[in-house]
Amino acid sequence: MNTEILGIALQIVLLIVISYPLGKYIAKVYKGEKTWSDFMKPVERLIYKVAGVNPEEEMNWKQFLKALLILNAFWFVWGMVLLCTQQWLPLNPDGNVNQTPDLAFNTCISFMVNCNLQHYSGESGLTYFTQLFVIMLFQFITAATGMAAMAGVMKGMAAKSTKTIGNFWKFLVLSCTRVLLPLSLVVGFILIVQGTPMGFEGKMEVQTMEGQTQLVSQGPTAAIVPIKQLGTNGGGYFGCNSSHPLENPTYLTDIVECWSILIIPMAMILALGFYTKRRKMAYSIYGVMLFAFLVGVCINVSQEMGGNPRIDEMGIAQDNGAMEGKEVRLGAAATALWSIVTTVTSNGSVNGMHDSTMPLSGMMEMLNMQINTWFGGVGVGFMNYYTFIIITVFISGLMVGRTPEFLGKKVEAREMKIATIVALLHPLIILGGVALSCFLFAHYPEFVAGEGGWLNNPSFHGLSEQLYEYTSAAANNGSGFEGLGDNTYFWNYTTGWALILGRFLPIVGQVAIAGLLAGKKYIPESAGTLKTDTVTFGVMTFAVIFIVAALSFFPAHALSTIAEHFSL
Repeated sequence: MNTEILGIALQIVLLIVISYPLGKYIAKVYKGEKTWSDFMKPVERLIYKVAGVNPEEEMNWKQFLKALLILNAFWFVWGMVLLCTQQWLPLNPDGNVNQTPDLAFNTCISFMVNCNLQHYSGESGLTYFTQLFVIMLFQFITAATGMAAMAGVMKGMAAKSTKTIGNFWKFLVLSCTRVLLPLSLVVGFILIVQGTPMGFEGKMEVQTMEGQTQLVSQGPTAAIVPIKQLGTNGGGYFGCNSSHPLENPTYLTDIVECWSILIIPMAMILALGFYTKRRKMAYSIYGVMLFAFLVGVCINVSQEMGGNPRIDEMGIAQDNGAMEGKEVRLGAAATALWSIVTTVTSNGSVNGMHDSTMPLSGMMEMLNMQINTWFGGVGVGFMNYYTFIIITVFISGLMVGRTPEFLGKKVEAREMKIATIVALLHPLIILGGVALSCFLFAHYPEFVAGEGGWLNNPSFHGLSEQLYEYTSAAANNGSGFEGLGDNTYFWNYTTGWALILGRFLPIVGQVAIAGLLAGKKYIPESAGTLKTDTVTFGVMTFAVIFIVAALSFFPAHALSTIAEHFSL
């Protein structure tokens, strides 16, 4: 077997094997059962005391959401102040300047919503201080926010009838101290051993092989990269993200980082089964997501290892695949795997440039984010899938003449309205934003020129660049087709609002559905109950998701990625 393919297969097997015990552990943490990490309890009690929080106070879904939104509003103000004053703050040996208000708005919103869309270059756009006290801090808090939201949903699903879904602050702290922090320490140690820098010195002066002097940025990279991957954050410490040889030095670090992106989202699905004591349902959901993930891996690996037909026509051998925009030390297959791993989650980090991947690879990367339900970000991946479960239950119930029920609770008009709004919001944000940008580009070229120009590529690929940008923002992913000149007032503000709407409105809707269902009277299962833990229901859910995505996005892809594929 080709060694590149073997490496991919081993990574996927490793993910599947490790996700099971990690999922079981996460469920125990949220249920308050005894675990090996109980030594963190004194630290957690101190955090609760300092914050003035009673971790045992139960919250209904409205109180839960209020705490979640207030926390994020506070950190938004915190981030804006620091980013706009960073040049006067400590730990700035390279003398990096303040971010402009529009860029700070985009950066702050991006990291606050677990997206990390970067309209700046990491090593020059931030100081060590803001890398640590804005970026790394947000990467813990926002990841834990998503995990806490899912913990609340799980608690609501597990109860036969309840008015409360747990305590947001408790779930938030447990997510940091029991899951994110321990795993980050392990990954960080591996990165340091492999050569990732960890220090506070300024740029390092080195002599190149040509005898020239070059200044190389460094800093506390090994502290930030682990949580950017494990928390599905993805923001690059360096401008070129994990394709940078200091951020991702070796093939081993590439495996570890790629593994880190997907392991918690996969484990959270299994944690759902352990928490609710419905393992069969969790296995069904896990299987659907894994199938979609593997389809994407197969398509992208074959596309990238197959090479570019235009180069074949020139008589140039492509033994290593389509290597434009890729690191030779990693190869086409590893880059193709990463491109799927980072887009089936809300991670967005890259080890190669997505703008340079083959058109069908770019389509798969965008479809993963446009569907936005395959594993997803830590916590929120299942919550997006949960929306489609509600829709599928309702449709399936009507098809077979049964009352729509999910886990013993009737799914009625109110839940369906919320689920439908959440499902349609995603394509509305993406396609509405693309329509606006295309209109301005076509009818007001002087406005575009005044902004410094948007597109480095014309025709089909130019549309793909704009479609990718709004897709990435709405899906809280953060990766991009970097041919787009995006550090402008237009892109900073419009994608900033896409980030806000794409993150918080779905969470509000999904937590509301969980809270509403939790408060309903429990109906014991009978012969007439629609089973939601079967292969048939899993296939039905997949079909509903696929149909909604196809109807929403196929026309846009027909004019961009698909058209570009047939033009090669």
